[in-house]
Amino acid sequence: MDTTTTTAPDGGTVTSAPRRRAWVVIVCLTLLNSIGMTVVFPVLPFVTLEYVHEGSLALWIGVLESVNALCAFLVAPLLGGLSDRIGRRPVLIISAFGAAASYAMFGVGGALWVLIAARAVQGFAAGDMPAIFAYVADITPAKDRTKRYGLLGALTGVGMMIGPAIGGALSRISLDAPVYATALIAALVGLVALFALPESLAPHHRAKKLNLEELHPFKVLKDAFARKELRVLLTGFTLISIPFYFYVNNLSVLGKDSVGWGPAQIGLVLSAAGILDIVIQGGLLALLVPRIGERGVVISGIAGQAVGCAGMALVAFALDTPQLLAVAALLFASGQGAMTAALDGLMSNAVGADEQGWLAGGISSIGSAIQMTAPLLAGWLYASTGHATPYALGLLMIITAAVLLFRTTAGPGRVTAAP
Repeated sequence: MDTTTTTAPDGGTVTSAPRRRAWVVIVCLTLLNSIGMTVVFPVLPFVTLEYVHEGSLALWIGVLESVNALCAFLVAPLLGGLSDRIGRRPVLIISAFGAAASYAMFGVGGALWVLIAARAVQGFAAGDMPAIFAYVADITPAKDRTKRYGLLGALTGVGMMIGPAIGGALSRISLDAPVYATALIAALVGLVALFALPESLAPHHRAKKLNLEELHPFKVLKDAFARKELRVLLTGFTLISIPFYFYVNNLSVLGKDSVGWGPAQIGLVLSAAGILDIVIQGGLLALLVPRIGERGVVISGIAGQAVGCAGMALVAFALDTPQLLAVAALLFASGQGAMTAALDGLMSNAVGADEQGWLAGGISSIGSAIQMTAPLLAGWLYASTGHATPYALGLLMIITAAVLLFRTTAGPGRVTAAP
């Protein structure tokens, strides 16, 4: 067991926990998390359709995701700050069991308000991935963080490959079976964290106190964007996250409406996206970062997203071709995976050891704020102005993000303030 301590560039210690064991457990937790989150994807619109009219399905899918995101937005900075104060492990445990309870509620269902309440509970417990983000920063030297975030992204790809396939298979038993499977997986994550995960944040790196006023979500966002070393990256992250949530929340509806896909076909495409994620983040990313740097990976990933988003817009507008939709969705997902790992590494390296939880909470809040509004916007645009509109708007945002990051980054791994 490795109990040595690694010295960070700022002179602090990366971790005093057994790093090898911790990394193995984090790998397991990430895989289980990604499987759990994606098992339910293929059946979500069909479960919701039991309680709403088909014409309003896209809008209600957006409402469910927006409720989840609103609750996550409100608590993410608190959970991030709490992990800086008491450690990452307790936050992971609370979040996992909270997610298990929420999916159990969703499976029980019985009324639309129960589905909404279940998504709210999950949002209030949404601290697992920010805690993992901060945990990895604790146990990893700055120079290796992008690589490790890439490996975790590849594991997420494995989960995206396995989860939707499981969900599609279980849907043959009943539409609720994938939801209950997700609840069981979330409970397993909690048990693994409870019994096998060591704490990563050394006592001398913990925040001295928990200042609730500083952890107000709007205060956290304001402070994060005020930091010149983060401003450009966070702006780019925001612009590319909006079309990503369009994609995540609307792909199943687009597939159903445009090319007649059911749960099995949707699950197959998402599984294929997971395979590509594994190849790109688990292998290609380690080769690309030393050669073109994080900046190059970010720009390349955004280019892939742009082409994929354009393809989905074409399918939604006129070309009801399943092959084109599948290729576009896969290309979009591949670009997102590579770009996210590089951005995570750049942002993590921009703050100190005692701010990793704060940063993770801030990033989570931005994502939650976007997820709170983007699904509603996508659903409204899709239903009222045309199926292609969300993807055309997403393409415009992706292009803007590419121009911004290209002009304001200065060499691999370095960022300058925007003029």
